[in-house]
Amino acid sequence: MIRVFLLDDHEVVRRGLADLLQSSGDIEVVGESGSAQEAARRIPALRPDVAILDARLPDGNGIDVCRDVRAVDSSIKGLILTSYEDDEALFAAIMAGAAGYVLKQIRGTDLVDAVRRVAAGQSLLDPAITTRVLERIRSGVEQPRELKSLTEQERRILEYVAEGLTNREIAGKMFLAEKTVKNYVSSVLAKLGLERRTQAAVLATRLLGQRH
Repeated sequence: MIRVFLLDDHEVVRRGLADLLQSSGDIEVVGESGSAQEAARRIPALRPDVAILDARLPDGNGIDVCRDVRAVDSSIKGLILTSYEDDEALFAAIMAGAAGYVLKQIRGTDLVDAVRRVAAGQSLLDPAITTRVLERIRSGVEQPRELKSLTEQERRILEYVAEGLTNREIAGKMFLAEKTVKNYVSSVLAKLGLERRTQAAVLATRLLGQRH
């Protein structure tokens, strides 16, 4: 059985999704929430295979939830479900490590198929769209002055954050303790005047763009 968690602030939508998914026979809904903050706490504890996350919520957004959850457990796949075609949100979803980004207009059978594919480790992010988003955001952007305050080590950390890596994954690549990486990330956010990893990831693409 594929274990799924649902995050959407509309109960009717959650109920409809749960009925649709569970009628497939191989998908089990193990939890649901209408709150981004509650979902970020509950999802790692429930350890679903796939978390279907509404992009926009009253107390946050599914993209930040995806990043927070994957920072705790990178085996959980995030599938962003949204009503809006938005390049910035798509880009942020890519940077947050989401495995898919689908519109709510999707047919029910296609959504079931999407859950199965994501659970199997496939990506639903169209490479052509991903490239277009990255190029559009990178193009013509000068390196921000703020980045000059970062040490070489902090810049490397920032680049890995932009690639969607968790603290644990960064620690493995840089041969550092996970706690050390967490401290570096906090330092980077403070120097850049940012609050969330998502914001740092978006800003980091400007630095990465200089290298292409």
